[in-house]
Parts: sequence; C-alpha cells; structure tokens
Amino acid sequence: MFLTKSLIGGIINIVSNIDPSHFRPSDPPPPRRPLNYAEAHENDEEKQFRKVFQQLAGDDMEVSPNELKDILNRVISRHSNLKTDGFSIESCRSMVAVMDSDSTGKLGFHEFKYLWNNIKKWQNIYLSHDKDRSGTIGSRELPHAFQAAGFPLNDQLYKLIIRRYSDENGDMDFDNFIGCLVRLDAMCRAFKTLDKDDSGTIDLDIKEWLQLTMYS
Repeated sequence: MFLTKSLIGGIINIVSNIDPSHFRPSDPPPPRRPLNYAEAHENDEEKQFRKVFQQLAGDDMEVSPNELKDILNRVISRHSNLKTDGFSIESCRSMVAVMDSDSTGKLGFHEFKYLWNNIKKWQNIYLSHDKDRSGTIGSRELPHAFQAAGFPLNDQLYKLIIRRYSDENGDMDFDNFIGCLVRLDAMCRAFKTLDKDDSGTIDLDIKEWLQLTMYS
C-alpha cells in the first residue's frame, strides 16, 4: 500500500504543474446521426470517404480493432520512410476504445473519419520532425513534435512518455507515436469536457475514474 501511494503521489507531483489550457486537443467527432440524414448532408469529399469506408468496414459499417489493425498496417507498408514494427492488436484496441464515443466496441463512420484525419495530420508532423530521415523520431526531436501536435509537455511528463512509448535509445517509431497521441488527445478531450468551469481541475468518484481509465 505504501508503494502504491508513493507511486501515485509521484505521478501526481510530476503532472501537477501542467496547465491544461496550453493543450490543444482535436475537436470531438460529431455525434452519430441517422444514415439517411448523414448522407443527405455530406459534401463531395465526405461522400468519397464514405465509399472508401464502406469497402474497409464491411457490411456492418463498423471498424473493429482487428479491422483497424489490418487497415493501418496495409497503409504503412506502403511508406518506407516510416519505421514501425506494425500496429499491434492491443494498440488498436486502445485506439478504438478512446475513440468509441457511443461504446459499441467499434468505430462508426464519423469516429473512424476523425481518427483517420488525425493520423494523417500526425503523420505529417512525424515526417517533418524526423530531421535525419531515420524513420523514427529521436529523443531530441520528440518535444518539438508533441508541441507541433498541440501538446507542450513538461520535462517530467515527457520522460514518462519516453519510458512508455520509446525504445531503449529514446527513439519513437511511427506506431508508438500515433498510439501515444491518440491516447493523449482523447484524455485531454475528456478532461476538457469534464472541466465545466475551465478551472484546470476536475472531481471524479471511483466509478468515473475506472470508467475513464479502464476502457482506454
């Protein structure tokens, strides 16, 4: 128990001097609407994306973690300038969980489109900050990459992220970079949603804490 309290206390001390107003998470995906309504109000780009989505998602029009894994790994296999071990099923389960706004266990059209657009944006950031063209982002390049993505991290939180998502040399490959940002973006969106008065603090009971942390 002492070890647990010390660990939690240490993490709280590390992140306590973070100002959440400096973080710029993406706008949340729009709420799910009836298919007929959605299709009637889509522009040409959205209609084209929906056709692609229908091919990827299959008959149920939902992308499962396994389907997401196949989609992402097919895409990155075409990019030799992105070093990666491939997206794991656990990483894809986590991405689906934090993007699954209606708790179906899968991604609908708008949830997938939101994730896809973020991945494209973060891919550009990844490539632009891979200065030595190694295919990974080195430890010196990472703080600037996270800041460009909208998340200026303090040194302590940055070191925690390095330990969790980087290799033993402090380098982060593409799948870990995306997995980290998907989670960071979702947690910041959740915080801003719960921080009704923009005070920079929120109150959670144990049930809310577990719901927020266990399905993510």
